[in-house]
Amino acid sequence: MASVSLKTIIERMKLENLTPELDIKKIRISQPDINRPALQLAGYFEHFEATRLQVIGFVEYTYMESFSDDEREKMYREFLSFDIPGVVFCRELAPDPLFIKIAMEEKVPVLMTKKSTSSFMAEIIRWLNVKLAPCISIHGVLVDVYGVGVLITGESGIGKSETAIELIKRGHRLVSDDVVELRRVSEETLIGTAPDITKHFIEMRGVGIIDVKSLYGASSVRETQTIDLVIKLEDWDKDKEYDRLGLEEEYTEYLGNKVVCHRIPIRPGRNLAVICESAAVNHRQKAMGYNAAQELYNRVQNSLAKRRGEDDDDE
Repeated sequence: MASVSLKTIIERMKLENLTPELDIKKIRISQPDINRPALQLAGYFEHFEATRLQVIGFVEYTYMESFSDDEREKMYREFLSFDIPGVVFCRELAPDPLFIKIAMEEKVPVLMTKKSTSSFMAEIIRWLNVKLAPCISIHGVLVDVYGVGVLITGESGIGKSETAIELIKRGHRLVSDDVVELRRVSEETLIGTAPDITKHFIEMRGVGIIDVKSLYGASSVRETQTIDLVIKLEDWDKDKEYDRLGLEEEYTEYLGNKVVCHRIPIRPGRNLAVICESAAVNHRQKAMGYNAAQELYNRVQNSLAKRRGEDDDDE
């Protein structure tokens, strides 16, 4: 199961560690949800998700302040007795010394952020959803073409990397070459990234390794991109039938999510970069409600209907 270390979360979210004496190296978060423990502070611990990061906002903080010292100690001890990965206080609301003392005894890290409760929750849930999403690695090239994430796949040596270089020269951006890590962040969204080792590099047979960021500048690369369109490159087969109209979409599936897919036959002289650009723009047009294939079909149908009408009038 995927997990993220608490240390990474502290660094990424710029949290202040109020219990630096505790060893947090082995503490890991394995689910993207967080918990606001208002009910637990009121004494209700059934269905308590103690393995989640606990977030204290203004409501919980003022509720904790309303108790007497004895009641507060009892509440703190009961709450912090669970195996909690960490407690985050938002809005720079500093916990009282008793909370810190009991947290130290129970070895529960206490953290603090300047952010408001709602903005912190939204940011950390979004980030954890990406980090903890189901992930697979596939062979291919991912390029941002006019804002459309185009995943180019095909057999080794078919021209994926060369197509990516041509697209980069035409102003588009590389995400990953050779290996693309796909993460399913929702039922509709797949995110693609590059492995750290090969990030910003492209391998071209006969030339070697190219550092795209150094060669073409920082604007030629990006860290992540949604997978909007898959282009499968394959050798031309004269006996195979290829879609020439595009009235019906073809899909491929990754991690249970369907993505629009085009099979592009390779022949000498075909400009694959232009084909990828055209496919990306056409995909955007369809998303905006315009389908060129459907428009052509409608024109043909209207023309046929008009001719039939004229034939009927002649009779």
